[in-house]
Amino acid sequence: MPRFAANLSMMYPDLPFLERFEAAAKDGFEAVEYLFPYAFAPQDITARLRAHGLQQVLFNTPPGGSDVDGFNAAWAAGERGTACVPGREAQFRAGFAHALAWAETLDCPRIHAMVGLRAEGVREQAADDTLCANLQWAAAEAARAGRDVLIEPINPRSVPGFHLNRQDHAHRIVQSVGAPNLKVQMDLFHCQIVEGDLSARIATYLPTGRVGHFQIADVPDRHEPGSGEVHWPHLWALIDRIGQACGWQGWLGCEYHPADTGSGGTSRGLAWMQGLR
Repeated sequence: MPRFAANLSMMYPDLPFLERFEAAAKDGFEAVEYLFPYAFAPQDITARLRAHGLQQVLFNTPPGGSDVDGFNAAWAAGERGTACVPGREAQFRAGFAHALAWAETLDCPRIHAMVGLRAEGVREQAADDTLCANLQWAAAEAARAGRDVLIEPINPRSVPGFHLNRQDHAHRIVQSVGAPNLKVQMDLFHCQIVEGDLSARIATYLPTGRVGHFQIADVPDRHEPGSGEVHWPHLWALIDRIGQACGWQGWLGCEYHPADTGSGGTSRGLAWMQGLR
């Protein structure tokens, strides 16, 4: 059976962030992910991970800025990363170094390096060149700390102007950089919107060893599995079968907005996962 991680930025919206760890553990999750930890004290998050027996499996680099206030302001202003933006290499490195320090504190094995919006007037190849150079540096830094770096294709409907939209583009970047700890974060919500044919995409890319993490949400409304158009039981079996054959032992992050946002709504909406057990 695939292993699922609760995304605490989206799930349990009726609870304060730091209370979501306990809720996830009570619902049977053994791992969590979220967008950013930077607004909180490291010891507060670490204490909750330990208290509830949870593993931190993923979080994002800052979306922009060079300090905590700048990180939060950049996200609020609509920035979605700096890795592909010429002229902002120093900002990318400062943010990545901050994320790497957090990963050490949280014992998190992988960091999502946010690629970002393609800057106005910048051609695709120039953005790719900047991205590859930044990722070569980041992968080397992460390797010394025993961490993986991930990049994620995101659909242009959710984030207009995002530089990386397709799986094949992401895999070309990973192959070009050539670092064994640089991998693709395969979000099936984004993939279904942009490319569809999820079974073929999974069968093509999972055996390569370059898929470091999955994320899931149903299409079109980004709610829990079973609420939209994707046939999830088929995909669970496919990921399980291919994963066993190629030795993949990663996580599937539940990066969805619960359809029921009322008190306890996230837990009520987990029938899809409970049924797998």
